[in-house]
Amino acid sequence: MINGKVAIVTGAGAGLGRGIATTFAREGARLVLSDISRESGDETLAAIRDKGGEAIFVQGDVADARYHHELVAQAKATFGRLDIAINNAGISHAPAPLPEIALDIWEKVIEVDLSGVFHALRAQIPALLEAGGGAIVNMASLAGAVGSPGLGPYVAAKHGVVGLTKVAALEYARQGIRVNVVGPALIRTGLEAHFQPDQLARLQEAQPIGRLGEVPEVAELVLWLASDKASFVTGAFYPVDGGALAQ
Repeated sequence: MINGKVAIVTGAGAGLGRGIATTFAREGARLVLSDISRESGDETLAAIRDKGGEAIFVQGDVADARYHHELVAQAKATFGRLDIAINNAGISHAPAPLPEIALDIWEKVIEVDLSGVFHALRAQIPALLEAGGGAIVNMASLAGAVGSPGLGPYVAAKHGVVGLTKVAALEYARQGIRVNVVGPALIRTGLEAHFQPDQLARLQEAQPIGRLGEVPEVAELVLWLASDKASFVTGAFYPVDGGALAQ
């Protein structure tokens, strides 16, 4: 599906990002891994290389516009081109009503979750045009399609990512660049360990399917969207939510 393609994956150090990166490596992609944590990024890099995959790791903060240009430059210098970009890195925040959310929390979440994707697109699109086209998959959240009380900054950022995706898709649809966005709900990434057992049980019961999603269920969708098998798909929002959005 993507054998030999060159892909950037941000937030590749853990969770969905690591799952996407290792799935891409399994399919023969050559990877530029990005994460703010050097330790986590190195762990993903080792996991890929130990199985014979090709990858490099470039540590940095997606909120820094210059970092995205560095990622693209490293992709070109190491592998000669860029074909795919997966903009997955993001943060959340402790729930609170809007009047109680500190300004610095708002600014940080928007800076990473929304501006980080904007900076990424500005750096990635010219490189994809040089390569004759390619695919971008932005990772939003189910919060990019619905409201979630207590998560104002996160919801605003993820709605923004969905909007940016649609704009980029329309601007470059006739130039060979497809841009889509995935909206996972609750996925079993390890963070669920922070919930109390009764909280986790309620969250699972609230899903129409009755369980949390699994990382491969998201990663395989991202793989398809990044591949030529999705060649007529652009500007679309794909929830991976166990039916939650249908309620």
